[in-house]
Amino acid sequence: MYKILILLTGLTLPLTVQAQTAHEIQRFQLAEVKQGVAVDAEHFYVINNTSITKHTKASAKQVAAWKDSTGLLKHLNSGIVIGNKLYCAHSNYPDKPMNSSIEIFDKTTLKHIDTHSFGLFPGSATWIDFYQGHWWVAFANYSDKNSDGGRDNRWTTLVKFTSQWQQVASWAFPALLLEAFSPKSTSGGTWGKDGLLYCTGHDKPELYVLKLPSRGATLEYIKKIPTISEGQGFAFDRSHKSKWLQYGITRTGNYVVVSEIK
Repeated sequence: MYKILILLTGLTLPLTVQAQTAHEIQRFQLAEVKQGVAVDAEHFYVINNTSITKHTKASAKQVAAWKDSTGLLKHLNSGIVIGNKLYCAHSNYPDKPMNSSIEIFDKTTLKHIDTHSFGLFPGSATWIDFYQGHWWVAFANYSDKNSDGGRDNRWTTLVKFTSQWQQVASWAFPALLLEAFSPKSTSGGTWGKDGLLYCTGHDKPELYVLKLPSRGATLEYIKKIPTISEGQGFAFDRSHKSKWLQYGITRTGNYVVVSEIK
């Protein structure tokens, strides 16, 4: 049995894969960095509860700004740039009952141009992505005073919609991640260029990698990547083909952090 153990160990060592991690490249300190960041080829967009600022990637110079003047918006969470539009997940957090919407802005001027309402939905929309012709939206639930309807964070759900917002499927998050999120929930997420799903929690410096299950209704956990940024809404810079760059935030000090995942 001892010889077999040595042989098996020898066979498995060459197959060991070095874990990925995020290496900080640059950081920008801004007046307010609270909820998330989106990015395109030339700019990044800082998303706060009721305001958005647009900055050059080279120097973080602010080139546009928007602030809600209606009182109708409560809690923008994260966003994604598609074409000439910035799509932001929005909810009435921490009010109850939970209701959510997607708020849409012209990325050039940051003018608010459209909205899509989910109405009263069992969860607060925290992040949005568009992948393989479908919308993907995470609806968060919480295990603290922000719980609604008797639900805890086990009710956090990833929902897949058609391009016309018809719901076609949904998945629960694995228990391991829910424990890592607790008492909060997922705050950021997007599909990676490798076809895997990446998401963050509320404040831990960790990026979680998932995939759709081959059967059942719960996402499959693959691994965890240590990061510099601390949870919240993040974005992958898809304008870089050779590098895997992540834009994230750390609310302590109000920093946008640019990292390369290796």
